[in-house]
Amino acid sequence: MDPLLKPSLQQLASAKVLVVGDAMLDRYWYGTVERISPEAPVPVVHVTREEERIGAAANVAYNAVCLGAQASFVGVVGDDDPGRKLEALMQGSRIATHLSRDSSLQTTVKLRVIGRAQQLLRLDFENTPDHDALAAQTQTFTDLLPSHHAVLFSDYAKGGLAHVPAMIDLARKAGKPVLVDPKGSDYARYSNATVITPNRAELQQVIGRWHSEEDLRTKAQNLRTSLKLDALLFTRSEEGMSLYDSQGELHVRAQAREVFDVTGAGDTVIATLASLVAAGFSLRDAMPHANRAGGIVVGKFGTATVSYEELFGA
Repeated sequence: MDPLLKPSLQQLASAKVLVVGDAMLDRYWYGTVERISPEAPVPVVHVTREEERIGAAANVAYNAVCLGAQASFVGVVGDDDPGRKLEALMQGSRIATHLSRDSSLQTTVKLRVIGRAQQLLRLDFENTPDHDALAAQTQTFTDLLPSHHAVLFSDYAKGGLAHVPAMIDLARKAGKPVLVDPKGSDYARYSNATVITPNRAELQQVIGRWHSEEDLRTKAQNLRTSLKLDALLFTRSEEGMSLYDSQGELHVRAQAREVFDVTGAGDTVIATLASLVAAGFSLRDAMPHANRAGGIVVGKFGTATVSYEELFGA
């Protein structure tokens, strides 16, 4: 691993990442809190400002383009106002957007109520896309696959990746590296991917608790082997990251900085990793940069991104 190796703007600009997953619209209502409700022991928020951002898997694609890469996004949304707003935000952010519309689907919305710079409440609006919309998504994926350098599946467990085993198979047969941000306890659906990037809670859900670093190493490598993965990248929050592959184990420490908000940090990590892999980097060379990108974004509020200048400028 060469810690000084970094891509040029031109390298990233030619890198094409195909992102597939659960798209969401992130809404923020900001307000002031000056009293407690007489109806219940809860704060009364006087909303003074509203904001909408690209969320979930769509935010992964946004992170890739903010870093300087090209990103295409394939997903399913409802035929509703949030779906149209999300599409407009994505198209305005230079993401090549390929959305299937499902008239029975309610586009996933996460509404966060903010008062005194703190999240007071989150409301989720969601349901699951139908079979026809997912079939259309798979066809779009098949059509776009040849023109991209890396494939990224961002699973938020909202039903948008019901066909992920078949899409991984297509991508690997086409010789494309496949990166997966997993969810749930059934990791068999991600078999044959290049790398998966679980966090602590996600990994424990699959392999159980570990009692030492040696125990973790054994369980992680056993999981990697059983799923026929090239690598497993374990994101460890304040402890950095550990990569388990056929060469063994590689660990990088977290970048020291104040943590303000961890929302979307995993999106930034895997988007950075995929962008660099698409630009020709190995996972081992891309990993320190992805670690640093995660460290930068947790210092920002809400779903956020990292620019090329922030990550590589110094």
